[in-house]
Amino acid sequence: MAIVQSYAQPVEQNVKVIVAPDHTDWQYKTGEKVKFNVSVLQYGNPLKNVKVNYELGPERMAPEMKDSMQLAGGLHTINAGTMKTPGFYRCIVTAEVNGKKYRGLATVGFDANQIKPAAASSPADFIQFWDNAKADLAKIPLDARMTLLPERSTEKVNVYHINLQNFRLGSRLYGILCVPKKEGKYPALLRVPGAGVRPYNGDVATAEKGVITLEIGIHGVPVIMDPVVYTNLAAGALSGYQASNLEDRERYYYKRVYMGCVRANDFLTSLPQFDGSNLGVTGGSQGGALSIVTAALDSRVKFLGAYYPALSDLTGFMIGRAGGWPHLFNKDNVNTGSIPDKVKTTGYYDVVNFAKLIKVPGMYSWGFNDETCPPTSMHAAYNVITASKSLFLALETGHWMYPEQKENMENWLQKQLKVY
Repeated sequence: MAIVQSYAQPVEQNVKVIVAPDHTDWQYKTGEKVKFNVSVLQYGNPLKNVKVNYELGPERMAPEMKDSMQLAGGLHTINAGTMKTPGFYRCIVTAEVNGKKYRGLATVGFDANQIKPAAASSPADFIQFWDNAKADLAKIPLDARMTLLPERSTEKVNVYHINLQNFRLGSRLYGILCVPKKEGKYPALLRVPGAGVRPYNGDVATAEKGVITLEIGIHGVPVIMDPVVYTNLAAGALSGYQASNLEDRERYYYKRVYMGCVRANDFLTSLPQFDGSNLGVTGGSQGGALSIVTAALDSRVKFLGAYYPALSDLTGFMIGRAGGWPHLFNKDNVNTGSIPDKVKTTGYYDVVNFAKLIKVPGMYSWGFNDETCPPTSMHAAYNVITASKSLFLALETGHWMYPEQKENMENWLQKQLKVY
């Protein structure tokens, strides 16, 4: 499954199903009962006598309750259940108006700040495994190649298509580098991608403010080809890459991806225009995961910004709760299943185990209604971070962001980069 890179807010519809809990902060104590207020709006006004179906239960799990009701007065309150252990509880409501179905949901947290990772501990040799991987990477020549893209460059910024040697001899990493034209020393920002296969444009806007930016792809293919090439790759050779070689920790797809992020920093810090100190990393979804991983693996990173990080708490499904994207051990995922070797491998790649190692400031942001990266999984990672951290919650958002979230994150990143 490819996750849309833009993370755009869903398109507005003529009819809206509104589901809202009775606590304005959407948070409860374990054992406390939750009530959901449901209405169906058209042109801002409640529709009366609309039949709705609803289901209740922990997120991404089989519903504990299903029922239907008539919204005679346009508004109805569902007296829902509770949770005895920390986690997230969801109410999904569907309504049919003029033959078209509409859907809304609300997800509440029960002692979310107490959610712990599903796996009690990291693999005993977790740090050694990644130290060895970085040592092996350091032996591979960078062999950086830069091609100026005049059509993308601006009055203030040179834009390049770059490729580096990564992971092993002959394996390449591609991206879009943006460098201020004015002579001087500049901070640097690595932008890591969400899931999927696509071309990239680079971050020219931030570069124009006096920052070296590098936006990378993860699949070892150029990032300026015709879009149809990526569509074909996503449907062909790269279909299901998230689980590729999952039974072997040395060959699992994300080893080259994680090392590629470190290799990107090798390149950024080698540039003569780099100020030698200020290096950050940011991304959303898969990119949120890679931001945490990169900051944990690479001491050159001084701060990170992560939206709704994927690959977090991957074995959550095995203890009866939602696990992080790509939901490898969901009982409905017939491609992977809970095979011991695969479970063992995920211990070396699960974001919660990298989150424990974070030592630099981080800004994080997500919503409770995310159905791709479950909030249970994201809080499992966030809660183990001991470094300076801040969480911007946009409660009703799913796997997308409000403009305010992006503005808040970008302002914070620019402050860290010392760009005002």
